[in-house]
Amino acid sequence: MKTGRKITGGKYHARRKKRLHEKDSQTRIVKLGKEKKKLIRGRGGKIKTILISAEFANVLDKKSCKSKKAKIKNVLETPSNRFLARQNILVKSAIIETELGKARITNRPSQEASVECILIE
Repeated sequence: MKTGRKITGGKYHARRKKRLHEKDSQTRIVKLGKEKKKLIRGRGGKIKTILISAEFANVLDKKSCKSKKAKIKNVLETPSNRFLARQNILVKSAIIETELGKARITNRPSQEASVECILIE
């Protein structure tokens, strides 16, 4: 049977609507472009700074154990969804092309206000 249905084929009906704190927030997409940030109020009044678009990334070189700020040129590959790479959307584990070389994003740019990545050889 299809999900959300009884064995007889009848529908299950929700007993109540979702509360405000149970509702999903709008999906945040971080694109490649001039840097833009936004403040969002969270539960309990917490203020979260999120990225809307990013131009630079903090690139960590494992050999020298030093971090440098580098300009992002292009999104090459996204293992989670190949269509995100075509639209230059920055997500965790995406492989990007920077001035220093290829790098993999290690953080979630939609949750934090920066792009952190590690150089790959």
